[in-house]
Order: sequence, then C-alpha cells, then structure tokens
Amino acid sequence: MRLGLETKLKQVLAPQLIQSLRMLQMPILKLEQTLRQELSTNPLLEEVDSLQETEEPELEQTKEEEGEDPELSKIDWEDYLGDDTDYKVKIQRDKGEEHFEAVPVVEKSLYDHLLEQLNFNKLTQEEIEIGEYIIGNIDENGYLCCSIEEIISALKSDPEKIKRMLKLIQSFDPPGVGARDLKESLLVQLEEKKLKESLAYQIIDQHLSELDKKSPFQLSRLLKVSFEEVQKALDIIRGLSPRPASGRFAKGASPIFPDLIVEKIGNEYVVFHNDKNVPRLRINPTYREMIKKSSGSSPETKKYVRQKLEQARWFLNALNQRRSTMIKVMEAIVEVQKDFFEHGIEHLKPLIMETIAEKVGMNVATISRVANDKYVQTPQGMLEIKYFFTSGLRKEDGEELSKRNVKRMIEDIIRKEEPSLPLSDQEIYLKLKNEGINIARRTVTKYREELKILPARFRKKVVNNKDESSRDVKSSTASSDVE
Repeated sequence: MRLGLETKLKQVLAPQLIQSLRMLQMPILKLEQTLRQELSTNPLLEEVDSLQETEEPELEQTKEEEGEDPELSKIDWEDYLGDDTDYKVKIQRDKGEEHFEAVPVVEKSLYDHLLEQLNFNKLTQEEIEIGEYIIGNIDENGYLCCSIEEIISALKSDPEKIKRMLKLIQSFDPPGVGARDLKESLLVQLEEKKLKESLAYQIIDQHLSELDKKSPFQLSRLLKVSFEEVQKALDIIRGLSPRPASGRFAKGASPIFPDLIVEKIGNEYVVFHNDKNVPRLRINPTYREMIKKSSGSSPETKKYVRQKLEQARWFLNALNQRRSTMIKVMEAIVEVQKDFFEHGIEHLKPLIMETIAEKVGMNVATISRVANDKYVQTPQGMLEIKYFFTSGLRKEDGEELSKRNVKRMIEDIIRKEEPSLPLSDQEIYLKLKNEGINIARRTVTKYREELKILPARFRKKVVNNKDESSRDVKSSTASSDVE
C-alpha cells in the first residue's frame, strides 16, 4: 500500500445535464406531472397564464463565487418567506369550468406479480438482484427477452446462480413464465402438471416442429403408440398456453397525447411543441423586488433560497432545451420524410437514427431519447416518432423501400389471395421478386409473423363445403394455439 498523487481524465455528468437528459426522455404526460411536482416543492417557481409572462431575461445560470452572494445577502428573507414554510402554488382556472382528476384503474402488472413471488423466497441480496433483473426482462407474453449469456455479461455474476434463479422464476405463476422460447414454455407447463414422463412431454420435446406437418396417424406410427394415445396427448398440448401471461396482466388503455404537432402551412410543414396542457413556468418576479431589501437572516436560510434559485434556473433551462431539441429533431425527420407527409406510407423512406444525428449535430443517444415513447400528430395521423425510423432495402431499379413498405406489400398480397388456395411464403417471395424486391424467403416468414398472419395451411378455407370448412377452422385454431 502507498499514498500518491495521479492525474487522469474523467467524464462527469453535471447535475444540469442529467436533469436535461431525464426531461428529454419524458413523454408529455410524465413531463406535466414533473412540472407540477416541481411547482409544489420550489417556492421560486410559479405558473403563469400567458406565454409572454414566461420570458425571463435573466434565465441563464451564472457562476457563483465562493462565499455569500452580495445580492442575496440584501434580501429580507423573513419578509420574503414568511413564517409559513409550506409554499403552495395556486393554479388559476376559469370559474365556469369544472375539472375532474382522472383516476386510472390500477391493475397488478406481470412484473409486480412475479416480484411478489420472488420476495416470498428466502434469498440472498445477490439472488434478489439477479431475480429482479430476470423479471425485468420478461415481456408481456411471459417470455424472457434476453439470453443467459447476456444476463451473465450484465450482472457479472456466477452463471450457476443465474441458472438457478431462472429455474426458480420458471416455477412461478403463471405456469410457463420466464421461458426463452415456445418449446421451453410448454415443457415447463407440463412439468407443473406433473407430466414430465408423459407422451405429451415427449412429443413437445422431440417432435414440436412436426406437429403441424404430421397427422395423428403419422405421429402414432412414428412414436410406435396407438392413435388414441396420440389423440389424448394432443388434447393435453392444446390445453397449454403458447403465451403464458398474455391477456391476464394486460395494461389498461392509457390516453396518448402527442409531444409534437406537424401542420402544413402553405407549402411548408411546420413543427410545434404541444404544450397546451403543460404548465408555463417562470421564476417568481417577487424575487426581484425582495432582492433590494436588507436581511438579517441566517446563512442557512440564505443557502436554502440560493439552492432553490439555482434549481429553478436549471429546471427552466432543461425545459427550454427539451423543447428546442425535440423540434429540431422532428424538423429534420420532416425534411427527410416529406414525401410521406405528402402522399402517405407508400412513400416512407428507410431512415436510421444515425442519419438524423448527423443532420442535427447531436448524439444518436439523444435522438433515441427524443423518439422513445413519444408521439407526433401529423396530417397522416398520430404516429410514434420511432415510426419514421425503419431499415430498408433497394429494389433492382435502385429505388429504396422501407421495411414497413415491404410488410404492407406482403399484407396486400395475402389479402388478395384465394381463400381456398392461400399463398405459401415461397410463393409470396416469388411475387415480391417479380416486383424487383430481393429478400430471402425466411425474411418473408419473419415479416408475416410480425404481422401476426398465420401460415398458408392455417389460412385455407374450403368455400363450398361448410362441414369441411368448419373442421379446417377448428384445426387452424387448435394448431395456432401451439404456434
């Protein structure tokens, strides 16, 4: 051990920058809540009715010298703050207008449900952290969205502990939760039913990919068991859930308010910040009057108000920065996607965040914060800002198409197909190829699944035979349960 001095470079985020980043990441409803909370805790902030009243000529933060601010020392703090330490902000409303606070119905989320079960177990602090991380990466359908390797890399923990915690979480309710794929989920559900040694378990474990290709007779010959045994096993499989948490923990519908509005004025598209319901804030003008008075207050009181003043300045600067950044990013998007705003989705161009980042001179992470969980009202409807960022491909004639355009074309091809002769993914692939769109057949399958469209064998409908059509529909429903 030794004592020494060393010089090194270190990147540190200033409190003001942290506040700006957090505010930039907030959607409009969260921002409104944050502003009202700040109003209730900072006596130097107040809400105003008109935009002109918010102008603050001395808004920029000044660097404080060490020691006491000479201007602050002149304030009559007792007169300014009074005896009541609780500062209450009065929000002016129209007398004839009734206001009701919307109280959403709170439902227990899947995360909360799993976390409760985790806390029922006697675990070490490290195991709790691993469990919380795993639960946090389980999607709304109940599947784990990351691999064991990614969890190990993120937590730097013992792989065996992580595997044990995953096994524990997979034993939680609902059965099958925490699985990494369909096969694992179905096997976990069968284990919960004490059917690990059953024929149903063997079929899922060894022949899941063949369920939609082989009839019960073919499976009985393959497994060397009777047709009746296979039927009973398939009945058990049909009773399992392909999405163990789907529907049970659905979130209640929440209102969507756009952060930005794009309107066509003349021949130009103009971007506005939607601050209709956002409180307009300013530093209390009474401060300017009080600063001229003398004061005999204690240093602690002066320090408190100085901190609140700086906090108010930082807050207003962060708010202005959020507004200008979002407008700047959206203006760049509009410039690139102008054909979309004019003519619709057929003209949506491939666009990545790096392109907009270079265009506006910002970091890609900043663009991501602007796009995440935020919406914009456009002449083409209300859209998530992320909607405009999509990968693309180039046609044989050199024209670029976005991924969404290709998915829309696949959807149109399937919509126009003959119900009795649905198109396979290979046939859709060939139709796209004839249009000059060169994508792999497996990519067609991927896009079809993202559109939640069933494979051709489950879309087939026999038009002239009602009984046979009914059987096809039932078979399609039962098979899609497993898919």
